[in-house]
Amino acid sequence: MSAVSMVKTEGGWRDEVWSHFMREQIELFAYLPDGGLDFLIRRLYAETPDRAVMLTTEEEGVGVCSGAWLGGKRSVMAIQSSGVGNCINAFSLVTNCRFPLFLLVSMRGEFGEGNPWQIPMGSITGETLKLAGFHVFSATREDEAGALIAGGLTMAFRSEAPVAVLLSQRLLGAKVM
Repeated sequence: MSAVSMVKTEGGWRDEVWSHFMREQIELFAYLPDGGLDFLIRRLYAETPDRAVMLTTEEEGVGVCSGAWLGGKRSVMAIQSSGVGNCINAFSLVTNCRFPLFLLVSMRGEFGEGNPWQIPMGSITGETLKLAGFHVFSATREDEAGALIAGGLTMAFRSEAPVAVLLSQRLLGAKVM
């Protein structure tokens, strides 16, 4: 079990999210290890390990996903909210070249946060992404997560737009300190 409270690694909305990724033919998942995304990372390695690309930095994922698109593949970049700030300059590649980018962000610095270092970036993640040209959607409840992922994937790959879906700490659970 990960260091995240109240988190299951399978079932419910998590299965729905995975099915949307498979239905939209996501062929590459670029990610940094994160407890909030543990459900996705475990499933990825269990079912499609050849699609996993573990990143060394968040901004590296922008280039990996852009290159995948140029090579005819759809990708998802999965990072923690604190990593969004590391990508700001790299996001200009996506907006200037009109590359679709689907960003899945596990939020920190929200309700129940126990680490004061996570709060500053967590409180401005959505606004920062909007300023960088992303369409931003926030999932706070289990009954909306799947629909936001499905709609975001459609928008990203059919409209060639940068889209971010933020998975809130109310949905994922706050990390236990």
